[in-house]
Formats: sequence, structure tokens, C-alpha cells
Amino acid sequence: MKLNPFNKNKNRIDMDPKEKKTKKEEELTVDDIQDTVEGQSQNEETTEESTPLTAEEKLEKEVEEAHSQIEDQKDKYLRLSAEFDNYRKRTIKEKAELILNGGEKSIKSILPVIDDMERALTTMETATDVAAVKEGVELIYNKFLSILSQDGVKVIETKDQPLDTDYHEAIAVIPAPTEEQKGKILDCVQTGYTLNGKVIRHAKVVVGE
Repeated sequence: MKLNPFNKNKNRIDMDPKEKKTKKEEELTVDDIQDTVEGQSQNEETTEESTPLTAEEKLEKEVEEAHSQIEDQKDKYLRLSAEFDNYRKRTIKEKAELILNGGEKSIKSILPVIDDMERALTTMETATDVAAVKEGVELIYNKFLSILSQDGVKVIETKDQPLDTDYHEAIAVIPAPTEEQKGKILDCVQTGYTLNGKVIRHAKVVVGE
């Protein structure tokens, strides 16, 4: 160190530039050192990430991804299989119930007719007017046919109809009284019925020739 004779403040001491530089280096904070170390670490990590994978590492990664996809598909398959099994069981149960109770609606609609018939039987025990009894039975019969028609049941027409083997079954053939009645139905021995257009019983008829 050198004293400056021209300085008014005699007590001031000028420092050598080399000593100033050393002083600055000593004043580096701990934070600056940590930032430098962290920067070096990040550079090392970036270098590691940018390093290309070897063929063995790529294969191992692809195998892991394949295993993950297989497990995902397996889980979806098991869930779908369980849902389908539940649907199949539910369908079988509903079908069994339909077979057992499918005629419930029709039977309920017939019950009022049975009630009318019971009342008619009770009335006939003391009735003296045959015409009134006959009229009551006809009413019950017509009511019964009306209920059946609501369920899709219809009577196959036979009177003066030409023979149609899709609906009629000829059980006898007799000479026709007139030329016009040849090949036509003269009499119905048993009434036939259709259900929603399907023949459930053919009408047994007598045909003229």
C-alpha cells in the first residue's frame, strides 16, 4: 500500500487493484455458488435426456407398453363378458316368465264371460221363459266373441264361401242343390279361427259338387 501525499484526507488508504479483485472474489455469495451448481446439474440432466436409447432399452419400453395395452384390453373384455352374461340371464328369466304368464291378459278378459255364464246357469234353474234364456245365452256368446276379437281372434267365414284349403277343411262332399253352389261351402260342422291372421283351427265344412 502507498500513501498519497496529495490527498487531503491523509488517513485514506488506496488499495492495490490486485487486492480489490481478490476482495470481489471473496464477496461471492453462497447463493451464486448454489445457482452455478444447479445449472451444472440441469445441463447434465439435459445431456442424459438427449442421449438416444439403445436397442435393448427401446425393446424393453415397447414390451412394457404392450403389456399395459394387453392388461387394459383384458379388463375391458372381462367387463363386457360379465355384462353380456347378466343380459343373457335376464333375457332367459323374462322369456320363462312370458311363457308362464303370457296368457294372463286373455284369461283376465274372459273372466267376465264366465261370471255371466254362472248367472245364466243360476237363472235357468227357475226360468220358464225359454226365449229370454236363449237371448241371454246369445248375449253372452256375442260378448265372448267380442273379447276374443280384441285379442286378435276372428271367426273364419264359411257361409256361401268358395272352398279355400288355407282356411277350410272339407270333411264331406254332397251334390249341390243349384249350379251356383257347386264348389262352395254348404254347411259348417266346426267353426274355424285365426289369431292375428294366422289359422289356429281350420273350419270343417261340407262342400257341394
